[in-house]
Order: sequence, then structure tokens, then C-alpha cells
Amino acid sequence: MAEPSLWLLLFIIALAIGFGVVNGFNDAANAIAPTIGTHALSPRNALIIAVIANMIGAATGTAVARTIGKGILVPEAITYVTIIAALAAIIIWGALATYLGMPISLTHGFVAGLAAAGIAEAGSEVVVWSALGKVLSAVVIAPLLGFAGAFLLMVVIFWVFRRTALAKLRVIFSRLQILSAAFIAYAHGKNDGQMPIGIIAMALVIYYQATGQFGQAAAVWERIPWWVIIASALAISFGTAIGGWRVIGTLGMKITTLRPVRGFTAQASAAAVIETASQLGIPISTTHCISSAVMGVGATRRFSAVHWGVAGNIITAWILTFPICGGLGYLIAWLLGIFF
Repeated sequence: MAEPSLWLLLFIIALAIGFGVVNGFNDAANAIAPTIGTHALSPRNALIIAVIANMIGAATGTAVARTIGKGILVPEAITYVTIIAALAAIIIWGALATYLGMPISLTHGFVAGLAAAGIAEAGSEVVVWSALGKVLSAVVIAPLLGFAGAFLLMVVIFWVFRRTALAKLRVIFSRLQILSAAFIAYAHGKNDGQMPIGIIAMALVIYYQATGQFGQAAAVWERIPWWVIIASALAISFGTAIGGWRVIGTLGMKITTLRPVRGFTAQASAAAVIETASQLGIPISTTHCISSAVMGVGATRRFSAVHWGVAGNIITAWILTFPICGGLGYLIAWLLGIFF
């Protein structure tokens, strides 16, 4: 019969894959929402592009996975209990938010749950506050960059194409939006798609240490096993293929009226911010970037063109993610600590 630590490892891997699926049909839905909202692509074709691009992104680069796995808590505080508590917290909140059609940041939800679970287990000193500070600062900086970048790029595009007929402009940017949809889906996979990779890698380190395989434990972060990357990429892609249609409806159709030129601008601006953060190993929210970018392109028409009531609900969901996931992570870790 398999030892208890192996069963716990398999359980965490299953939870991490479930997290990847939930991530796919909430966060990844954001990547294709503008494309569907502008009718540049059919939902089916948009999903196909997103699935492929997400998988490629999740399979390239592991900087964000290392930040998640090694940067939020000190190594001694990373246990099966803290990982399970954080995963359970974000899966519960992510599933509920998706059902309600609210785009949220699963990245930040997991980070909040992990930090709170670590505090429940061993106190606030186990949190690497400098790393957490970078994540928290990105909560403010990334949306601002998404909004400002989309607004400015929209102004530039309108000036460059000011003498182009609207019909021709629509044709040009309908085609360009296919590329921008692929770019943001790729960027999503490279940032948010790294989350399950970091989680499984954490669990593997704990398992190898528990079974005395210290050499393998040390090697995990130097070369993350290929099957971890593939499994995580498939989970994100499967979630994307399911499609978070309520989230797509909120982001693609309810914030502002989108046309191909605006959809392209929003996606290209958000993808550039996400890709830059991925290169720096900073986990940020695709939700925050693309939502704020959509608001930015809408504001170039006039500020009243943005449905600020819908935008306010989205921002409220962003803010609530931290206390809800933190509270759930703390509570679940405390309850698990009674039995482990």
C-alpha cells in the first residue's frame, strides 16, 4: 500500500490540475472575450486559438512558477497543509466567481490563500513580505499600465489611420485581432499558466524531503520535470476549451461596445504588460490587465462609453478576492492543522 505522503502528493497534484482548469475557464476566458465581443472570430475558433496559445505559453519559461513556489513563504513553512488550504480557497472562490460571471484574479487569490495559510500554521514571520509586496504592488500597477497603454495606443492608432475608411479599418483590425488574441492567450499561459507548475513543484519538494530523497528535492527547482509542465498546460487548455461564457459575456460585451480596432488595442496592450511581468517572474492578473485595457479603449470615445457600474462590480470582485481567499486559506489551514 502506498505511504500517506504519496497519497497527499497525488491529492495535491489533482487539486493543482483542478486549479488549472478553473483558471482556464475564468482567467483564460478573459483572453478571448474581446475577440468574441467584436465578432472578429467565432467562439469556436477563438477557443481553438486560445487553447493552443495557452498551452505554448504555459510550456515556456518557469520564472513565475519559481516565484510562486519559492517566493511567498519561507521553505520551512511550505507544507501539504498550506498548499491544500490555498488551493481549496481559490478553487471555491474561483468557481463561485465564474458562476456569477465575475472575472477575478486566480493568481492573487492563490497567493492570498497561501500567505494566510502560512500565517495560520506558523505565524506572520514565515511570509516573505518583500516578495508579497511585489505581487501586491502589481495589483495597482498592472491595471494602470493596461488602462493607460490601451488609451494611448488607441489614440495613436486613430491618428495613424485617421484617413482610412471605417470599413477598411474594420477589415484590417479584424485580422490583426486574431494575432492579438493569440498573443494575450500565450502571455496568459506564460504567467497564470505557471501557477499549477509552481504548486506541483512545491508538493514534489515536500514529498522528496519526506522520503529522504534530498538530492531530487534540490533538483526540482533547477529543472522542473517535463510532465509537470505538460500536465499544467493541458489543465489550463482544457479549462479554456470548456469556456467561461458568463465571464466572456461580462468582459466582451458589458463593459463597453467593442469594435475590432478597440479589441485589438485592448488585447495587445494587456498582453505586452503580462509578457513583461512574466519575463521578470512577477505573477500578475490577466483579469486586471485585460479588464482595465478594455476600459481604457472605451474611455477614448468618452468616459460615459464605459459602463462604470459593471466596471465597479469587477473591481469590487478584485478587491474581495484577497480577504475572501485569505480568510478561507486561514480557516482551512487551521482546520487541517487539527488533524495533521
